[in-house]
Amino acid sequence: MVETMREDTIQLSQLVDMEKPHSVFDEVKTIVSMMYPRFDISPLNNIFEDVLLLFSGKYPGYRECVTGYHDLKHTTDAMLAAVRLMHGAVLAGETLGEKNVALGIISALLHDSGYIQDIKDQSGTGAKYTLTHIERSIAFMDQYFRTHHFSRDDFSRCSDILHCTGLQTKLAEIRFQSKEIELLGKILGAADLLGQMADRTYLEKLPFLYKEFKEGGIDLYAGEIELLEKTIDFYVLTCKRLNNELGGVHRHLVHHFKARWNIDSDLYAVAMERNIQYLKFILTKHRGEYREYFRRGGYIKRLEESGL
Repeated sequence: MVETMREDTIQLSQLVDMEKPHSVFDEVKTIVSMMYPRFDISPLNNIFEDVLLLFSGKYPGYRECVTGYHDLKHTTDAMLAAVRLMHGAVLAGETLGEKNVALGIISALLHDSGYIQDIKDQSGTGAKYTLTHIERSIAFMDQYFRTHHFSRDDFSRCSDILHCTGLQTKLAEIRFQSKEIELLGKILGAADLLGQMADRTYLEKLPFLYKEFKEGGIDLYAGEIELLEKTIDFYVLTCKRLNNELGGVHRHLVHHFKARWNIDSDLYAVAMERNIQYLKFILTKHRGEYREYFRRGGYIKRLEESGL
């Protein structure tokens, strides 16, 4: 039995070393084995390693990922959040077959592949595809599935799941093949939001998100500071989307954390709230020098060394 951890001191980032992709995937394998002890993880191992190659520029025909916000860590953050949600849903009595769980994990791994540029695309960064990255991710997945002999049904299911990461996507307009695929779509849509907003370096990465939006032609913000201000509103909208469009699947996280860590709490909700409260504090007390208070992970240092 897992020893009880003090909920007032434990933080989400302390459970797994999120800076190490293989540590994240090890946790994914642990959670999947809790759901299905005989689950065959080997096909997912191969896809995970291909995703590492893709983001590092070692996958044939593609450049290294050069987007500072939608990077490999964001993908692994979303993947782990998705698997935690799947586990919690199963514990809550939802039905998720082993095959569909595998497809859900694959969808998480490939959900932002559309930000990666092919080797012939040498201008700018993948951020220029911000408005079309979902379609590009699905196109990459289509090519990958054909090369690795996945069925067209598998592609169709994963395509529907991946579409659910779009913030403007109306899930009621998607003709899901089954209730399980619909649930997995809601789970990935929630995981994509939870993974980034609960990240301990979420605030540090927001200036990179501003850069991506600017390159992608999204002119909603006059500068970094306005994006930071509107992040508070985005948090409110995120909570509404989680509760409404995404069916409240995030509530299953408490079941996962109780079973896996003996923590009777949703650590994602706690981490998100802490990030937003700290952001409010910075905007109120240190608005003029906000970058000085975003020092985790070396992100701001890297940004400033690039002259931005």
